[in-house]
Amino acid sequence: MYDLATEAQAAAMKITASAERRIDAPARLVYGYIADFRRHHPHFLPSQFSDLEIECGGVGAGTVHRFRMTLGGRTTDYRVRVGEPQPGRVLIESDPSRRMLTTFTVESELDGSSRVRIETRWYTDGLQGLVERIVAPGMLRRVFREELELLERYATRPAVALPVPAARVAA
Repeated sequence: MYDLATEAQAAAMKITASAERRIDAPARLVYGYIADFRRHHPHFLPSQFSDLEIECGGVGAGTVHRFRMTLGGRTTDYRVRVGEPQPGRVLIESDPSRRMLTTFTVESELDGSSRVRIETRWYTDGLQGLVERIVAPGMLRRVFREELELLERYATRPAVALPVPAARVAA
C-alpha cells in the first residue's frame, strides 16, 4: 500500500490508537448502527467530530463522507471511503491522502451482547510526526472511549422516534 524502505522504518512511522467496549445489545444491531452514516452514526459521534457530510451512499461499503475532527485544538478535514471486508463484523474507513485507516470490529458475545473495537492507524514522519506519535494516541483513545460510551447509550435506549441526524448529503 505504501512505499516504505524497511519494516523497521514502517514501524517507526506507524501510529495506532484504539479502544474497546462491551455493549449490551446484539452485534447485528450495533453493526447496523455503525454502518448507517445517514440515520444512526451521527447520533453517537463525540463533539470532537463535526460537519459530517455524506457524498455518496450512506450505508456500508461504498459510502464516501467528509468530516472534521478537532484534537488538541487542531482541526483536520477528512474524506473517507467506507469498506466492509467482513460485512456484519468489520467496517473500515480509509483516507489514503492521510495514510489513515480506521477499523470498527463488532463481535458477538455468548450472552447476546457485543464487543466493539475502534482502531485507527496512520503513518507520519518528521518532527511533527514525532510529536504526533507521543501525543495523539492518548487523545484519540479518549475520543474512541467516548464514542463507544455514546454508542452503548444509543444501542440500549428505549425504542423512540429519533430526530433527523446532523449528517448532510452533498448536492
